Amino acid sequence: MEQTLPAQIEHNEEISFLIERAKEARKLIIDMAAAPTGCHIGGSLSAIDLLIGAYAKYSNDPSSLIILSKGHAAAGLYAALHVYGIIVENPADSYGANGSLFTGHPNHKLPGIPFATGSLGHGIPYAAGWALAQKLKGTGGVSIVIGGDGELQEGLCWETAQIVQAQSITNFVYIIDCNGGQNDGYVQDISPIRNLRQRFESFGFVVREIDGHHFEEIIDAIVPATEAPVAILANTIKGKGVAAIEGHPGAHYVKIPTKVATKWKVSLV
Repeated sequence: MEQTLPAQIEHNEEISFLIERAKEARKLIIDMAAAPTGCHIGGSLSAIDLLIGAYAKYSNDPSSLIILSKGHAAAGLYAALHVYGIIVENPADSYGANGSLFTGHPNHKLPGIPFATGSLGHGIPYAAGWALAQKLKGTGGVSIVIGGDGELQEGLCWETAQIVQAQSITNFVYIIDCNGGQNDGYVQDISPIRNLRQRFESFGFVVREIDGHHFEEIIDAIVPATEAPVAILANTIKGKGVAAIEGHPGAHYVKIPTKVATKWKVSLV
């Protein structure tokens, strides 16, 4: 007689699997930081759990779409796509090299990347327009877009939020990687965006605040609401997993020696 695992055990095994995938992806990101060009390691490491969770939820759903708007975190996107088998080639082998498809911002010529993003704020309306098209066609597809808290300084993000609520685009899930850092330092020191929950609520969004490194919370949150679009405020740590750079805005973009990469991969937490 076939035996089945209790639901809680199955759940725990699934979460353990996601944790291992995220660790594998973090190693790839570190390897890309050791490439001749280096990479945007801080934001890639802060967003990788969100990417892994999103693909766990939607990678087998052809009617839905995942878009990375904070395109400087392309290393994280490539790593996630590789560990899920969507991109077969190891991105760390040629990241940033002349003629490589693994460019510093998401390359739409690669599988699983519908739009070339990187100009901050632009991925949000891409995702909203696609979601509106699915709504009008009645496909049931969900649009998931991952942006950053520094990116919210771009007016286009808020213009899109206005359109999303005006058109009742409820198949739209906007995840904000709130790691507190941006290119030139801390968000709070440069152009702080206060009362973020209230701001999105004023645009008619359902707002969910989560720990962006806690897979149970991520998986539970990345679902649309029937009555309104969703904004997920994911509290994360820039450089998450590498103790030497966690929380430091200076880790926005780095190029590291191979021996440092080896040390960081061994010490991943």
